[in-house]
Amino acid sequence: MLSTTTGSPVLISGAASGIGRAIALRLATEGRPVALLDRNAEALALAAKEAEREGSPAALALVADVADGAAVRAAVADAVRALGLLGGLASAAGILEPGGLADVTSASWERHFAVNTTGVLHLLQHATAQMSDGGAVVVISSNAARVPRTGLLAYAASKAATSALTRSAGLELAARRIRCNVIEPGSTDTAMQRDLWPDAEVGRASALDGDPSAYRLGIPLGRIADPDDIAGVAAFLLSDAARHVTLQQLFVDGGASL
Repeated sequence: MLSTTTGSPVLISGAASGIGRAIALRLATEGRPVALLDRNAEALALAAKEAEREGSPAALALVADVADGAAVRAAVADAVRALGLLGGLASAAGILEPGGLADVTSASWERHFAVNTTGVLHLLQHATAQMSDGGAVVVISSNAARVPRTGLLAYAASKAATSALTRSAGLELAARRIRCNVIEPGSTDTAMQRDLWPDAEVGRASALDGDPSAYRLGIPLGRIADPDDIAGVAAFLLSDAARHVTLQQLFVDGGASL
């Protein structure tokens, strides 16, 4: 088990499913109190119960939309009242709506930035204001932030902005010894990923083998990531084992961004 920052609580957004849920459960197995934030109340309650079964001494469910700054501020306050000052933040909430240059709509563009970028800003502002000095932040971005993707214009742009936002915030937060790192996953077996594939087998094969017509490389390791692959890296970055790692963007994509 990794040594964690004094077992202090971690706030995880997007915790009802996918990578966010996997991070919450991984931290629970390490005995950390967790505050799970998501707008899906039913799935969030189930995730909180599972976190407690996995070993978390306290798993708090907080229903909020990260795009709503006031709701995030209130949720952070609730977390601190229940669990104490935060020791970590894992931001994993996000949306993906396919759309290229000719068909992306203004509404879709705005939704991507509201959740994927402004939502992260809200978390960084409110969670780090209630975080102990020496804490840690991990933001889940995407390898699309640095590698162009056809048909994912708004998503890629919002993730690029989010990666830059996190590192810029981390430069300021370094004065408090709060570390800020970005994880940029590739294809990962989540509902968001599967929704991109009308035909699951064809989609999976395209991700693994590459798609020259879309200027997409394959995955050298020959597998789609499991959410726990990303959660393991996040848990490391939130731990004392990564105490001298900050302002980094880490590809966790099986080599797809070579």
